[in-house]
Amino acid sequence: MQFIDRAKIHVKAGDGGHGKSAFRREKFIAKGGPSGGDGGRGADVILRVVDNMNTLLDFRYHRKFTGDNGGNGDIKNMYGKSASPCIINVPAGTIVRDADTNELLADLTEIGQEAVVAKGGRGGRGNAKFANSANRAPTFAEFGEPGEGRTLLLELKLLADVGLLGYPSVGKSSLIRSVSAARPEVADYHFTTLVPVLGVVETDYEDRFVMADIPGLIEGAADGAGLGHDFLRHVERTRLLLHVVDASALEGRDPVEDYRKINAELLKHSEKLSRRPQVLVANKMDIPEAAEHLPALRRLAQSEGIEIFSISAATGEGVKELIDHVAARLKEPMPVEEESEKTEGVVYDADAEAEDDKITITRNDAGDYIVHGKSIEKLVAMTNFANDEALRRFQYIWRIKGLDAKLREQGIVEGKTVRIGDMEFEYQE
Repeated sequence: MQFIDRAKIHVKAGDGGHGKSAFRREKFIAKGGPSGGDGGRGADVILRVVDNMNTLLDFRYHRKFTGDNGGNGDIKNMYGKSASPCIINVPAGTIVRDADTNELLADLTEIGQEAVVAKGGRGGRGNAKFANSANRAPTFAEFGEPGEGRTLLLELKLLADVGLLGYPSVGKSSLIRSVSAARPEVADYHFTTLVPVLGVVETDYEDRFVMADIPGLIEGAADGAGLGHDFLRHVERTRLLLHVVDASALEGRDPVEDYRKINAELLKHSEKLSRRPQVLVANKMDIPEAAEHLPALRRLAQSEGIEIFSISAATGEGVKELIDHVAARLKEPMPVEEESEKTEGVVYDADAEAEDDKITITRNDAGDYIVHGKSIEKLVAMTNFANDEALRRFQYIWRIKGLDAKLREQGIVEGKTVRIGDMEFEYQE
């Protein structure tokens, strides 16, 4: 299956159902009064983490998601039906951002975790809700509130316990093939692995952990060279890094220098990532030249204060000892610093979002006055301007909000166009 770790999608929550304008008309009941019911709520758009996904491939071909609208209100105070949520399944490790503002909306890491990313519109109120002592027979009802719409950026960061770190062709793919059922391509050229590969490793002691074989890193990766950003994003969630080097140095590179250059890239990308626990793995020990570089690698490990294991992924030499050591390390408590860098799961909740009643006025190129404000835009969208009573109610709220004074402060004159949402008004004193 193809691995896709970035996607852009558009979501649109359902609109609320329209309220009903109706009157009770039954035999022997004179002046039954208003009986129009409210509309139902539109569908929320919800992202939900499921356990049978490990890529964002589904979003390559399905990029628009629209929730159902709420049902309209009816006579006899009957409410419209609220729409069921629009559920979008995503893999664990998905980060969700607003494409327009780059705001972090959610960081979804646990199976079953959910985040509301677009809130459905509330149903419009029927005319029964507007009856009062001053107006016992209102003839107007509200339209349903439009549902929220936004474009989302989805980014997948793999959830693995162990990440394989190292230059291309040092044997990372061979190592994960030898210890798990994962089958990344292995060949004698650089960047054989172009996408991350996950493998579940089991030890003789019935311990299990997830290992990630991630595209090789090169100098300049933190600045985007090679597959740098693709690599670095996926190692951010790992608890332990196996830093694999080619001890044979048959390609003319010094394994000690390779180690230092890659750690310099980690530091450039993230200081916290550079402090992630590492184990140095000297691979290709089945090649005679590897023995010449092993003493220097051992001195490097001692100076860095990390363990070193000499292995051959091709023959299996030293692999079992390495895996047993990794399993034991993963049982140790995670350092406080590592725990502190975890982000909170969901950072956006549409239901808890505060109402912003602030009104601002701008001008466009045509000289029109554009009124911005969540509450006033919602009022315009939900008002039936074809109904005289609804229009008078809108004008009353317009005065209460002091819009005339705000517009005059901006220098408006009679005959100018005022835009609120999708509506245009001609200003008159």
